[in-house]
Amino acid sequence: MSGEVGGVFRNTAFILVLFILLVIILASGCFGIY
Repeated sequence: MSGEVGGVFRNTAFILVLFILLVIILASGCFGIY
């Protein structure tokens, strides 16, 4: 059970990091920083 919870948390954290990176890239492109 503990391992399963850890796997789900890791999955959620990975998706969250990807989402944040995507937002940063889009924001940088819109404002001309990137």
